[in-house]
Formats: sequence, C-alpha cells, structure tokens
Amino acid sequence: MDRAELADFLRTRREALQPEDVGLPRTRRRRTGGLRREEVADLSNMSTDYYTRIEQRRGPRPSEQLLSAMARALRLSPDERDHLFRLAGYPVPRRVPRTDHINPGILAVFRRMEDTPAQIFSRLGETLAQNRLSTLLFGDQTRHTGPHRALAYRWFTDPAERSLLPPEDHARHSRTVTAQLLATHTRDPADPRTAALVGELLRTSQEFAAIWSEHPVIGPYCDPKHIDHPRIGALELHGQTLLDPDESQILTVFTAPPGTESDEKLKFLSVLDDQLV
Repeated sequence: MDRAELADFLRTRREALQPEDVGLPRTRRRRTGGLRREEVADLSNMSTDYYTRIEQRRGPRPSEQLLSAMARALRLSPDERDHLFRLAGYPVPRRVPRTDHINPGILAVFRRMEDTPAQIFSRLGETLAQNRLSTLLFGDQTRHTGPHRALAYRWFTDPAERSLLPPEDHARHSRTVTAQLLATHTRDPADPRTAALVGELLRTSQEFAAIWSEHPVIGPYCDPKHIDHPRIGALELHGQTLLDPDESQILTVFTAPPGTESDEKLKFLSVLDDQLV
C-alpha cells in the first residue's frame, strides 16, 4: 500500500468535485471549492474520522469494499478506480461490461452517419442502434428480445437470418460469427452472459458446436459482405469498425466503393419508401 500516494489521490479527486456533482446543495457558508471530507465520508458510508485519517496518511489500509464505496462517492472513472485499488495494494477489480448504455462518443459519431448504413453492436453482437439505411438494408435488428438479440444466436437458430446472404457464403460467415464469439469469450471468460450464450448455442446447434470445437480465429480484416436484398438485389459491401475506449461496443459502417453497382444500389435504397422495403 502506498499510503502517501493514496492520500494525495483521494484529496485531489475530492477537491475536483463540487457539491452539485454528487447531488448535494451548495450552502452560503462554503468558502472553498470541492467536497468536504465529511461529505465524502457520508457518501461512502464511513465515519469522518476514518476517512480523514486516510487522507492524512495515517489511517489503516481500507478494505476493497470501502475503496469501492469511495470510488462511487468520488465519481471515479473505471481507470481511476483501478488506480485507486493499485495504490491500496489490491488487484484491480473485474469490470462489468456495459450492455445497452451506448458510449456518448460512439453515439456522436453514429448520429453523423446519414448516407451510409451504420449500426452499433455490443460485444455479444446485440444491435443497440441502427440508422435508417441500416434498417432498410438488414431489417430492424433492435426489435429482438432474449437470446435472439445476439446475431450469433439468430444465425445458428433462425433460418430467416440467413436469407440476406447467398448460400455459398453461409459456411464462411458461420465460421466468422463463431470466431468473433470465441474472441469475446476468451477476452472475458468470467462474463456470465457470454457463457450463457455459448452454452445455449452448443446445446441447440450442431453446426456451431462443430466449429467451436475447432477454436476458430480470425484477424481484424473481414472479407467483403455479400447481400441478397429482396428489393435491390446483390450488393458487395465493406464493413469498417470503430471500437469504443473500453472495447465493449462497436460501431460498424457499411460502404461500397464509389461508382460501383453496389454504391448505386445503396443510393437507390436511400430514396425508397420505408414501407416498401
């Protein structure tokens, strides 16, 4: 435990917060900025004396539970919380991946995508957001519930999911989907949601189980995606991806080289009436 660094870190984060940041009223008697020690202690559900001694470099080593409470009280970011635990001499706690809460930065980029299909996926392949062109191209993928929210589950259990891809691409896509799920599982094997999805697919899909047993691995580059759209026919699209900082969500943008037949078809799709697609 680095007692001096821990004390200084807590003090700087306390002084950087204002009462309004944590839902406390600002009184006229407050002469300096930042939170008071007693306010942090109260928000952390500990005594003021205990917290004060930690900041004065003479307190005991706080438990992991108290560190978590202080991290919440001080509104620490995940990286700041990890730093706090290291200063106290503890292993960094496991981060719980986000699900439906979209990273503001990713969302800001997504909202600028108006002339090309774009989607935001969770690491489990759940479609969290689609723009209009993406919905016209792939259908509304945000309507699914339960395990059907995951693209991998739909691909291996729902024949309708395969209708947009030509049959000759099915085997390759199955391997790609399985490799992506394996990478997610390898990155965080303790995640219960990933484990549950893998278990359900192993139980319900012989095709998935056979590919999973081969431990498929793919690189960051994906081959062009071929689409058989019921209204505009065959397209060849390239998927470009952007990861958010903690790699829990992915923004995918589908493009076609300018001047190609697929590019012209995307332009035609954009002017179709939503009800006719």
